[in-house]
Amino acid sequence: MAEAPFTPRVFSGIQPSGNLHLGNYLGALKRFVDWQDRDVETIFCMVDMHAITVWQDPAALAHSTRELAAGFIAAGIDPEKSTLINQSQVPEHAQLAWIFNCVARMGWMGRMTQWKDKAGKNAEAASLGLFAYPALMAADILIYHATHVPVGEDQKQHIELTRDIAAKFNHDYGVEFFPLTEPVIEGAATRVMSLRDGTKKMSKSDPSDASRINMTDDADTIARKIRRAKTDPEPLPETYEGLKDRPDARNLVNIYAALSDRDVADVMAECGGQQFGQFKPALADLAVEKLAPISAEMARLMRDPGEIDRILARGAERARAISAPILDETYRIIGMVR
Repeated sequence: MAEAPFTPRVFSGIQPSGNLHLGNYLGALKRFVDWQDRDVETIFCMVDMHAITVWQDPAALAHSTRELAAGFIAAGIDPEKSTLINQSQVPEHAQLAWIFNCVARMGWMGRMTQWKDKAGKNAEAASLGLFAYPALMAADILIYHATHVPVGEDQKQHIELTRDIAAKFNHDYGVEFFPLTEPVIEGAATRVMSLRDGTKKMSKSDPSDASRINMTDDADTIARKIRRAKTDPEPLPETYEGLKDRPDARNLVNIYAALSDRDVADVMAECGGQQFGQFKPALADLAVEKLAPISAEMARLMRDPGEIDRILARGAERARAISAPILDETYRIIGMVR
């Protein structure tokens, strides 16, 4: 079946689980801002319904949702150019997710790497939501007929599942209604690693705060963490290939390239041969230049949570203008009386 033409539309989301960090910025927020300036409609989301697949303190969830919204805006997302929402204010996400729960197969869900990682050996005690949330993720995307989703490498499997669900729905009902969404993985630092261990992804759950740069860190803290980042005694090589077996050094070069909007080859041409006593101060200066203004703006926005709430409410209105007709047509295709 040939796929029908769809209006180019980008959707992506981040869980409001607190402690927004450099990995979220370089792997997601910065790239979202780049998409905003292209000739394509953009919808960005705080996926608060995904957050509750594990228990969340209600006050902390509300705070984290507003803080993440502040992070989006401070990073450069303009609510007048992009639709900015929190997932739970657009009920069509959950309504389409139920449809997709009935389209997706148990075997598909059981193969999801993140389910295996998060549930581990205690799968019987994990929530049904944790098992089924990839169907909600597919609904997040397809309720807007999104054609492209900027994601990290670790989320690519979820987009493949989204395509499987769309294809099965289209096949089962003999329609060309849902697009086969394309994952977009780009940039030098789509997977930012820990500053204390270059073999592990930067994470808010790492017990060491020194392992990450939080988007709420001030200039002095950012600079200190970069200066203390783990490295090795060798100078930087002349080529990026020379970093193959040097994960800590490679991570810092990737971060430098991503923050400076340059190719890693250009960075190596400039910095190859430098000792880390020279490279790390340059990286610290660059990180402070790029990140400290975002931290300051987030703090300013968080002093007026009412304005954040108004921005999200306006975003929900705009989002529902797209999502409600798509859900209605989905119901009509299935045969539900409207």
